[in-house]
Amino acid sequence: MRGAPCISLDGISKCFGKVEKRVVALDGVSVEIASGRITGLVGPDGAGKTTLLRIITGLLRPDEGRVTVLGLDATRQQQELAASLGYMPQRFGLYEDLTVGENLDLYADLQGAPKLERAARFSELLHMAGLASFRERLSGNLSGGMKQKLGLVCTLVGSPRLLLLDEPTVGVDPLSRRELWAILFRLRDEKGLSIFVSTSYLEEAERCQQVVLLSKGRLLSVGDPREIAAQAAGRTFRVESNELGPRALHSRLARIPGVLSSSIEGTGVRVLVASGSLGGLAEEGGLGGCRAEPVAPRFSDAFLAALGEKGEGQGRSRAPGTPSAEHPRRSGEDVIVVRDLSRFFGKFEAVKKISFHVRAGEVFSLLGPNGAGKSTTFRMLCGLLPPSAGLARVAGVDLRTGAASARARIGYVAQKFSLYASLTVRQNMQFFARAYGLPRKEQAERIGWAEEEFGLAPYRDADAEALPLGFKQRLALACALLHEPDVLFLDEPTSGMDPFAREELWLRIGEMAQQGVTILVTTHHLEEAEFCDRLIIIAEGRILAEGTPGEIKAPFRTAQAPEPSMEEAFVRLIERSRGEG
Repeated sequence: MRGAPCISLDGISKCFGKVEKRVVALDGVSVEIASGRITGLVGPDGAGKTTLLRIITGLLRPDEGRVTVLGLDATRQQQELAASLGYMPQRFGLYEDLTVGENLDLYADLQGAPKLERAARFSELLHMAGLASFRERLSGNLSGGMKQKLGLVCTLVGSPRLLLLDEPTVGVDPLSRRELWAILFRLRDEKGLSIFVSTSYLEEAERCQQVVLLSKGRLLSVGDPREIAAQAAGRTFRVESNELGPRALHSRLARIPGVLSSSIEGTGVRVLVASGSLGGLAEEGGLGGCRAEPVAPRFSDAFLAALGEKGEGQGRSRAPGTPSAEHPRRSGEDVIVVRDLSRFFGKFEAVKKISFHVRAGEVFSLLGPNGAGKSTTFRMLCGLLPPSAGLARVAGVDLRTGAASARARIGYVAQKFSLYASLTVRQNMQFFARAYGLPRKEQAERIGWAEEEFGLAPYRDADAEALPLGFKQRLALACALLHEPDVLFLDEPTSGMDPFAREELWLRIGEMAQQGVTILVTTHHLEEAEFCDRLIIIAEGRILAEGTPGEIKAPFRTAQAPEPSMEEAFVRLIERSRGEG
């Protein structure tokens, strides 16, 4: 019956590791998930979201508590339960050397789908996901968004009653995320499917009918996201200043005690305070000349407020270290110059004669859907991939002739975690310090700086693969900054990170830019584009738009939407380009 619990958790606890290194993943979680709804599961890195989903599937046994799923005991009736569950983990196992159709056949066999019903079922699912014309394409040749949709389709071939999704939209561009969520709404409305989905995108959680908020393995809140958002009423403000630009204002506001969260929005900064009015806090922080207006709270504000009140929103680190005197950074000069840059893979042209420039101390963003050519452009500018044609100059070095010398002045954080998983945090930093040629004394100083700056000291002897995602990203950034580069390349650095970790990273980015570091970044969190000085939107290897965030959004302002979001501008640009194509 719609509204009755499809999942019931009673006092669920789970620990990992030996006694001296025991990690509490879940601590006495009790909650009921209603059937026939989309329920969101949110929480910071290490909150226990994946552990909870795996316990619900029966893949993990809780140390304590009872798990009832679709009326079955998940620990004792796992086989009976498996026939009614669809589970899509974070790294869904598509077989990339098989076609879309062959993947469907394989998963239908694994799920025991009746053979006589498969043709109609496959056709229905592929049509719903917009993949009907790609049945014969190798899944390895699909875009990131299409792979996620195929993973969802493979999960559904057995006609489950309950769908469990672990971060299905991580690393997926905004347009593909919208398409994926449209599929989920259709499954709920037309099939009555119960869906439990974890997500790091709080605007996605806001679209759910019910939200479960975890932190450090404990249940913080559960309910309708609109009701949860109301808990932050009277604590959200938009601040502007005639004296400070948005980035400088953001940096100042973020360090005022009592400010839980801050983010750049257009020409101002949106802030969430612990309690009361912003006025007194701003006076204490030396920002008495600013204008602050109350704004309506969002679900994300209540989420951050709940975490902040538990002490997880404070403790932001200091600014990065002093710039190296060896490579002075001069504001205003072009540090990155790209002119008619192209890259072919066989006959396929991934990047098509793009041109742009980035000045010293700028934060410059490349936006685009999956498969647009962003990562290929990044790899060329980092000297990891030779251009097929055109000019690519970084820090005064032509990458076609001097890629090795340019790499000494570049820091690079890849889209996927690319450090040595089996090495400890300290060993990874020692390796990169030596690889960058730092003298022994300087190695120790810079590693000590990184451990303190990024809060890595408690994890010094932990293997990199065992770190929560947010700390993996901190370690990757720390390694990239050990040699104090002039130019920093960040390829989707916040993918999968919780909001506090993302805010901390962007605070660092802004401070490094103020010190003269030039930063080129890609992101699928389009509100983060507001932190950038300029950006380009690229699709199918070509530049669609270039300018400041305000200039990119300006063509899409209407009387009904005087302040369109960056995501709305992005989606409309991509849809228009596809329509023209």
